[in-house]
Amino acid sequence: MKTIALLFISLLSGTTCLGQTSFYSELADSAETLTLDRVRYDPSYFSIDYPGGDVPADRGVCTDVVIRAYRKMGIDLQVDVHQDMRDHFQLYPKNWGLSRPDRNIDHRRVPNLMTFFSRHGLTLSNSTNSADYRPGDIVCWNLGGGITHIGIVSDERTTNGQRYKIIHNIGRGQVLEDVLFKFRIIGHYRYDGR
Repeated sequence: MKTIALLFISLLSGTTCLGQTSFYSELADSAETLTLDRVRYDPSYFSIDYPGGDVPADRGVCTDVVIRAYRKMGIDLQVDVHQDMRDHFQLYPKNWGLSRPDRNIDHRRVPNLMTFFSRHGLTLSNSTNSADYRPGDIVCWNLGGGITHIGIVSDERTTNGQRYKIIHNIGRGQVLEDVLFKFRIIGHYRYDGR
């Protein structure tokens, strides 16, 4: 509904918010709706359907927020990442000792998503300027100790208005929080599925 209102306002003002701007705004809205679902943090390995496979709806990790938001936009990262890994396996991290892609888990690993987004999306600066981060952007962080994290920039600003909040799951379910600069940023992308 918010996207339709923005489109109407932009058309009245003589500008357009179609194309990427509209897509990314809708992606941010899709991710934000996920915060209404009660989800327990669960990094377990699951055998899932392909295509369109998902872990149980009441479970997930940070990558599942991204996967589910894109699915609401008609983009199946399970398929996209699996096909790219199948065709270019040598370009993906070897952190898990695999000799071939695994369509059950590959899209649920932050380093794999970073590789995929850098290959097929727009790689942006890992800046410390909050103005560089827009709704629908994908941000990745290093939490230390070899642990990585991923989230989506929302279209809701922090209380002081200085930056956008992030939709992510770092252990407390799918939430909307002010965490953009809480950890060291190691990836910043825009991906519209094309």
